[in-house]
Amino acid sequence: MTVTRDVILDLLPVYLSGEASAATKELVENYMKQDPELAQKLRSQWVENLNKATPATLPPELELKAFRRTKSLLGWQKWLLGFAIFFTSISASFEISTTGAHINEFHFLLQSAPMEMGVCVVLAIVFWTGYLLLRRRLRSTVA
Repeated sequence: MTVTRDVILDLLPVYLSGEASAATKELVENYMKQDPELAQKLRSQWVENLNKATPATLPPELELKAFRRTKSLLGWQKWLLGFAIFFTSISASFEISTTGAHINEFHFLLQSAPMEMGVCVVLAIVFWTGYLLLRRRLRSTVA
C-alpha cells in the first residue's frame, strides 16, 4: 500500500500535536525523508506558525466571577428549597382528634380555608420547580 501526500497532510495535525501513535509517527517521519520538499514546507510554515501561536489567555477576573456566580446560585437554591419545604408542610399539615384509642376526626388544617390551601399548594409547586430547575442547571454547568 502506498501512502499519498494527502494522507500525510491529514495526519500532520495529530503528529505535530504529539498525540499520534508510534506507528503514525514512524509513517510520517519516513515519508518526510522521501519527500524533502514537504519536510521543508512543514518546517517553514507549520512549525513557525505553531511557535508564533500564543495560547488564548483568559481574563484574570473570570475565575472570581464564576465563583461569585456559583455562590449566588447556591444561595438561591438554598432559599428555594426552604420555601418549598415550608409551603409543602403548611399545605400538608393536619389535625387528628382522638378519644382513647379511637380517632374521632381527621382533617387538614387549611381545609376550612380552601383559597389559602390552594395558594400554599401552588407556591409549593412553584418553589419545588424552581429548586429542581436550578439544581439541574448547577449540575449541568459543572459537568
